[in-house]
Amino acid sequence: MTKGSFKLSKISNETLWLETKKIIVVIIGAVLNAIALNLFLIPANVFSSGFTGLAQLLSNILTEFTPIAVSTGILLLILNIPAIILGWLRVGKMFTIYSVVSVVFTSVFLAIIPIVEVSPDIILNAVFGGVIAGVGIGFTLKWGASTGGMDIIAMILSRLNDKPVGIYFFTMNAGIILAASMIFGWEKGLYTLVTLYVSTRVIDAIHTRHEKLTAMIVTKKSSDVKQAIHQKLVRGITIVPARGAFTDESKEMLIIVITRYELFELERIIHKADPDAFTNVMQTTGVFGFFRKDE
Repeated sequence: MTKGSFKLSKISNETLWLETKKIIVVIIGAVLNAIALNLFLIPANVFSSGFTGLAQLLSNILTEFTPIAVSTGILLLILNIPAIILGWLRVGKMFTIYSVVSVVFTSVFLAIIPIVEVSPDIILNAVFGGVIAGVGIGFTLKWGASTGGMDIIAMILSRLNDKPVGIYFFTMNAGIILAASMIFGWEKGLYTLVTLYVSTRVIDAIHTRHEKLTAMIVTKKSSDVKQAIHQKLVRGITIVPARGAFTDESKEMLIIVITRYELFELERIIHKADPDAFTNVMQTTGVFGFFRKDE
């Protein structure tokens, strides 16, 4: 085996292992989401966020007001079919594949894990359900994957209307809270609000809910870092001269704006190109000028 083919094989094995770990994390996230629903939220009639909450709401409405009973898992799968098709066509194939894995395994685990009331206390159910769901979603996002559903729809709408993704999440979750309050009582709506708040805080602690982020990378290997980023991400980079205050060493600072789904990949790239680089990641509230919206 030549040196070049050995290097190519090593890169291929590293990529395969990374993708395998990402899928494992997505599956673990699906398990946690199913546990949050079947052990805490569904028994208490408290609703989750996004398409999962919508599936819960529709399942409850069908059970309460019609002779048809459809489980949350089946409805979650059905609701995600058009979103997955749109994601494949408009967002990106790998992103959509991870979304499919997340949705399918969440539906499977919802069918496997029995619905059991762990506690009769609705506030405990709302809080613990929100925490467990938030951990599952947070780690899924941290590893550069997606839970599907509203993530895909919000990204597509954001590109069409050039509005923040958060607006669409807020609108849908507000709709779920309002519908739950009107149909099942305002108390259920308020407890749903508690769940959404708790899950959002947990996601913020593990990853971030901000759609766009700015990374400021201080490094002595700016050429290597720049080249490594451009090989994986199609993002513009601004390079600014910098100097260490303690060492007085000349360095360079690379400034790059990314989406939250690219954060995991960027962290991996920087660590590989320059393990000693100092990186500060900040929320970006707005971008004026050209920002590539296609994955």
